[in-house]
Amino acid sequence: MPTSSDMTTHTDPALLDALQHQVAVFARRAEQSRLGGVGQARNSMDRAAYLLLNRLDQEGPMGVKALAAGMGIDSSTVTRQVAPLVDSGLVSRATHPEDGRAVVLQLSDRGRSRLEEVRASRRALMALVTEEWSEEERDAFCTLLTRFNSSLATITTPLTPAGPNS
Repeated sequence: MPTSSDMTTHTDPALLDALQHQVAVFARRAEQSRLGGVGQARNSMDRAAYLLLNRLDQEGPMGVKALAAGMGIDSSTVTRQVAPLVDSGLVSRATHPEDGRAVVLQLSDRGRSRLEEVRASRRALMALVTEEWSEEERDAFCTLLTRFNSSLATITTPLTPAGPNS
C-alpha cells in the first residue's frame, strides 16, 4: 500500500494544499450552518440524529450493533445518540423477530414524518446553494463528494462487519 509521502510526490503540493484548505473551510461552514436547511426546519435536527434516522429509514429496523457498524461508530455511541430519539418518539424499540432477547430499533411514524420535514428543508438549502449550477455540475459534485467520503471512511474508520444478531 502506498504511503502518504508516496502519494504526495505524484501530486502537486499546491493542489493538495488548496484541497485540504477547501475541505477545512467546508467543514467550518457546514458546522456553522449545520447544513440544516432553510425555513422552519432549519437547524432543527442535529447531525447525529439525522444520520441515525436516515439509516433506519433506508435500511429498516436493525440492532444497535448493526447500526453502529453501518455508520462506522461505536455501539455505545449509538446507544447514547438513540436514547433521546426513543424518548422523543422518533425511534421505537421492538423485539427482534428471530431472537426474542435482542432489541431492534426502528423509525416510528413520527420519526419518518420529522425526517421528511428535515430532508425537505435540506433539499431546499442544497437547491439554494447550487442554484447557479447545471444539473451536470450538481451530479459531478455529488459523485466526487461521495467518492471523497468513501475514501476518507476507508482510511479513518474501518467498518467491522455486523454479526447475524446485530
